[in-house]
Amino acid sequence: MQQMKNLTVEEKNQLKLERLQSTLNRAYKNVPFHRNRFLEKSMLPENIVSLSDIEELPFMDRSHLGLHYPYGLFAVPLRDIVRIHTAPGTGTNPSISGYTKTDLMIWQRLVARSLEAAGVTSMDILQINLPPGLANWGRDYKDGAENMGASVIPNSPLSLAKTLMVLRDYKTTTLVTTLAFAEQLMEHMFENERNPNEFNLKRIVLVGEPVGAEQIKNLEEHLHVDVWLNYGLSEIPGPAIAFECLHHCGMHINDDHILPEIIDPVTRISVTPGQTGELVLTTLSARAFPLIRFRTGDMARFSTNPCECGSSLMTMEWLPERADTMMIISGIKISREQVTIYLKDALGVNDPKCKLEKIRHGGTEMLSISLVIDDSLFSDEIKNLEKLMVSTSERLAELIGVTVKITLTEKKI
Repeated sequence: MQQMKNLTVEEKNQLKLERLQSTLNRAYKNVPFHRNRFLEKSMLPENIVSLSDIEELPFMDRSHLGLHYPYGLFAVPLRDIVRIHTAPGTGTNPSISGYTKTDLMIWQRLVARSLEAAGVTSMDILQINLPPGLANWGRDYKDGAENMGASVIPNSPLSLAKTLMVLRDYKTTTLVTTLAFAEQLMEHMFENERNPNEFNLKRIVLVGEPVGAEQIKNLEEHLHVDVWLNYGLSEIPGPAIAFECLHHCGMHINDDHILPEIIDPVTRISVTPGQTGELVLTTLSARAFPLIRFRTGDMARFSTNPCECGSSLMTMEWLPERADTMMIISGIKISREQVTIYLKDALGVNDPKCKLEKIRHGGTEMLSISLVIDDSLFSDEIKNLEKLMVSTSERLAELIGVTVKITLTEKKI
């Protein structure tokens, strides 16, 4: 992998353009979906002669991934695919992404790059604790850390007490987790009078959702650690698309492998640097699963000042607002529309009246669904309403990757 620090701005942009042109040619040649979108615009890949020309191409979103389930967006033969990932998607089908062997090697290096920026070295012991919906990211962090020579305690479901035991006894220095679990761990430590000085923990890498300055400060002061943010998407796919460096001046985007844009989510026109908008990403080096102008739904803005670290990678600020209706629970994006569709099918009702909320119960974030009882739920076909709610919760949790609690209510929502 070429070192970005050794490239001038002109050399870096030329590298990005060459990778973009290669990606567009591969997509046009091998993926009917992409070919047809070029033709609808009366364009060919060779018409893209500068990075800004990409604005002439149409956008992608998560609905396209479900419509072309399972392998309709792959740009290589299945014999070249060495790993397949799934994400919940937004409709009745999950979204599927794949890696070639080369893709995996690149992603391992990008994850290692993000860990190195947080100060992780081959002398560190890295522990991963991510929910089932982010299990794929757990494997990526394991591979990335091993790639740089660090010791790894892989992602596995552990109780809080067991997690603390492993943190202490195995002398973990770096914890990769979500904000919800980090806060839960902190609360458990203090409730059980465990002093942070008992541990070797130096840093926490948070993934899955934007985190406010006060939340970071709270974790750092109570756990005596430094906190770092990583940004990723399951669809691109990868957990370390952007990351913080030692200066915390924003998040460096791996824009030598992923081309970012920020657009006005209403007009769909690119905004000027420093303005807020929706983050749009195009893969530059993914061979198996190229995405072109993928609308993430995440709100961000490009930083206008260079980082003190001297990196030539672009930087951005990741914002808590969203450009879509997705919910983030334990770092996992949940489609409200998908949940409603599933409830409709599972309960056999045409229009389930429900309210979706993120709640924390026993320190765990989950999806709470308040479902209005109406005549359709008391039809002759439904003999055991409570049993139906339990089975529906379990199947929905398996689909979206977070715990689901369904509560019946007679109040109109």
